[in-house]
Amino acid sequence: MTLPTSVEGVSENHRARSVGIGRAHAKAVLLGEHAVVYGSAALALPVPQLTATASAGWSSNAFDTQGELSFTMTGSASRAVVTQASDGLRRLAAAFTARMGVPGRPHLDVILDGAIPPGRGLGSSAANSRAIVLALADLFGRDMTQSAAFDLVQTAENVTHGRASGVDAMTVGASAPLRFQAGRARELSIGCDGLFIIADSGTAGSTKEAVELLRAGFERRAGAQERFVRRAAQLVCEAEQALAAGEAAELGLRLTGYHELLRAAGLSTGRIDAMVQAALTAGSLGAKITGGGLGGCVLALTQPERARQVARQLHEAGAVQTWVVPLRRLAGHAR
Repeated sequence: MTLPTSVEGVSENHRARSVGIGRAHAKAVLLGEHAVVYGSAALALPVPQLTATASAGWSSNAFDTQGELSFTMTGSASRAVVTQASDGLRRLAAAFTARMGVPGRPHLDVILDGAIPPGRGLGSSAANSRAIVLALADLFGRDMTQSAAFDLVQTAENVTHGRASGVDAMTVGASAPLRFQAGRARELSIGCDGLFIIADSGTAGSTKEAVELLRAGFERRAGAQERFVRRAAQLVCEAEQALAAGEAAELGLRLTGYHELLRAAGLSTGRIDAMVQAALTAGSLGAKITGGGLGGCVLALTQPERARQVARQLHEAGAVQTWVVPLRRLAGHAR
C-alpha cells in the first residue's frame, strides 16, 4: 500500500492555528483476529459511518497538578471510559510533542466527540487516538506522515490493549479494505457485491482479557498455537481469494468458519453465538464475531435483498443497534 507523505487535511505550513481538527473512523476485522498477533494476516475494512472527531485548542485556564491538558469527552461514555481516555490522552500528547519537536509545555483544551462505542471490536480507542493526533498536528501546524500517525496511535494501543497487532491503528485511517500482516498493509481487491451488517451485542468485550485467555489455552495444550494460527491463515487466504473473485458465498463460509475457530477457543459468548445463528437462519451468507472477543459485535455478510430480514433477526437475538457497510461503496473507494 502506497502511503502519502502527509495526512490529508493537516496543515501544510508550520504556523500554529487557534483550533486544530482531526477525524478518524471505526473499523471491523473480517478475519484474522488474534492470529495476526502471531504473524498471520488479517483482513479489515473501514466503517465510515462511525467516526471520532477531536478538536484541540489553546487553554487560558489554570491547571492542577495533573498537567497542562484539559480533556472533555462528549456523548454517553461512562466515567471509567472517560478516565481511561484522559490518562491515555496525556501520554499521547506527551509522545506527540516529543516526536514532533513541540517546545515547552503548552496548555491545551482537547474535546473528543466519539460515536464509536467502546469495547465492541470497532477500533474506538485507535480512532480516538488518531483523531487527537491529527487535531494536535493541525493545531501546531505540523506535517503528519501516515507512518508517524500510525506509530503514535500504535503506541497508545499498546498501552490500552497490551501487545497490539497494529491492524486497528492502520485501518481507522484507511479508505479501503486492507490486508494487514506484520506491520504492513495493502488494499484488497473487491469483486463481490453484497453488504456487511455489523450488529452490536450491547456487551463490551476486552481485547486484553481475550489475548490472555487465548495465550493460557495455548500454554495448556501442546501444539494449540500452531494449529490455531495455521487454520486462521488458511481461512484468511481463502477469504481473500473469494473476495477478489466475486465468490460471496465462499467468502461467507470462511467468515462462519473463523467464528467457529474463535468460539472453540472460548472467545465468543452465548449472546454472540445466538446472533450469529440468527443471521445465518435469516439468510446471511456468513457471520462471525468481530474483534477481540468476549463480547462486542457480530459481522454478517448479506445480499441486499436479505438485509432487512437479517437485521430484524439480529435485533430479535439481542442486538442493540446495527450498521450497514456496502461492499460496492468500499470497492468504489478502493478504485
